[in-house]
Amino acid sequence: MLIRLLDIFFSLFAILILSPLLLAVVVILSFTGEREIFYVQERMGLSGKPFGLLKFATMLKASPSIGTGTVTLKNDPRVLPVGRFLRKTKINELPQLFNILMGHMSVVGPRPLVKHAYDSYPDSVKGALEHVKPGLTGIGSILFRDEESILGARNDAVEFHRDVIGKYKGELEIWFVENKSITLYILVVILTAWVVVFPGKNGFLWRIFPTLPKPNSELAELLV
Repeated sequence: MLIRLLDIFFSLFAILILSPLLLAVVVILSFTGEREIFYVQERMGLSGKPFGLLKFATMLKASPSIGTGTVTLKNDPRVLPVGRFLRKTKINELPQLFNILMGHMSVVGPRPLVKHAYDSYPDSVKGALEHVKPGLTGIGSILFRDEESILGARNDAVEFHRDVIGKYKGELEIWFVENKSITLYILVVILTAWVVVFPGKNGFLWRIFPTLPKPNSELAELLV
């Protein structure tokens, strides 16, 4: 109940403070690219039920059926010019504040997955995900805030995303569910703000959360 009250407070406060920016983006997208303002994508939520995730439109409408599908790379040709800026600054994610207000999401939680990614997880991970609302930010979001650059440097981006990143994210989600608390919620909000202002490596996370799962050696070189 307290987390839901915090979600409502933070999302309403952010919408009010950011309303000039949100309106400016709406106007810009109305006159650029394919003149699409919002992109609604089905994601899996609490209890494994789908919901419509809101984002500002940043890519060609046909993007899910061309190229690397739902995996987006750095300098992906499907991303529209204005969309590059929106994605780099994460402004494209801000409409999810309305998802939080409507109760589909929380401020903090696992990132909401598309169905095929959700279905690819083992039952242990899906079982954990079904017990919490997906979040606008979380441990996985902090660690993989530059995921597009990581994937853009690889020739096997789709396979690496599925077999290495996806597996590790599953471990992080189970850890989050097992350690969910108001304290963790507040810490993740603070850490998200910190890495936005002071981007850098992620080694500090394991000092703050000693039980946080560690990535394999290949992934550790990219994250830690």
